[in-house]
Amino acid sequence: MMKKTKITALLLALSLLAGCGSAAQPAPAEDAAYIDQTEVSQAEIGAEVAALSFSPAAIHNLLLPEASGKQTEKNGKAVIDYSNIADGYVMAQFTAKTEKRLMAQVAGPTTTYTYNLPAGEWATFPLSDGNGSYTVTVLENASGTKYAVVLSASFQVKLKDEFAPFLRPNQYVDYSSASKTVDKAAELTKGVTDPLAKVEKIYDFVVKNLTYDTAKAQSVKSGYLPVLDDVLTTKKGICFDYASLMAGMLRSQGVPCKLVVGYAGKAYHAWINVWTEETGWIDGVIYFDGSVWQRMDPTFASSGKGNEAILKYIGDGSNYTVCYLY
Repeated sequence: MMKKTKITALLLALSLLAGCGSAAQPAPAEDAAYIDQTEVSQAEIGAEVAALSFSPAAIHNLLLPEASGKQTEKNGKAVIDYSNIADGYVMAQFTAKTEKRLMAQVAGPTTTYTYNLPAGEWATFPLSDGNGSYTVTVLENASGTKYAVVLSASFQVKLKDEFAPFLRPNQYVDYSSASKTVDKAAELTKGVTDPLAKVEKIYDFVVKNLTYDTAKAQSVKSGYLPVLDDVLTTKKGICFDYASLMAGMLRSQGVPCKLVVGYAGKAYHAWINVWTEETGWIDGVIYFDGSVWQRMDPTFASSGKGNEAILKYIGDGSNYTVCYLY
């Protein structure tokens, strides 16, 4: 069993800034299908990140995604590669030249996720809903809040294992080019083989060394994504940074980890869940105090300086509502 983690950090105010919701499906128009961004803003990545900013708050044989080209849907403007869906991810690329904003939707059995899509680059999206039917759609801004459907692909997913989507890098947890982050995780866990011991060492490092960046929270723009090596170097960030850094470090060490986006009380927030062979999914562990697992919320924990009320709040699962898993 994992030893009790020493927790350090300041309670920041909670405020309701965004809500959960499923994105609407594209609707047909005269010569194209369109999606109205105003109808899906709650699932759109930029909106989520702006809300998250205000909440209080090594295995070197890395499992990196690849667009292997075995199963694809493509046209003159985009390509969707679903060759590796059994490994828990799908990839998309907008190949045509454009200065318009692009988005991608991943509609699973229960939840629709909407992401920003950079032009000319492969982007990786987790199949967070697990087994079942999926539709992936590439969207290009048409005018105002309207987005034209450029390309769509539908497929059935049967994962190799339930945690496949939560081991590899994706937009939210991109450790694929974060060599400092991967090396630091390897340093912290050198000689450690027990997954829970790895969790403890990485968690201790994050909560003791990162501080909440209030200035960044006030200035972060829609569409922001954590650059893990930058977070590690500056040792500060918003809750999105905390959760993404810890998830990336754990995944690089072969420990399945969900980056969870949802509510802490009334505030939009991010935290993590971890998986081990011994315990299965531990939904919200901070430490084992001898009788109960506590929630793993690195932002609150690093800001609370051991405040009893904060620890009690974190440990109460009823204070947390899951909206999205990455």
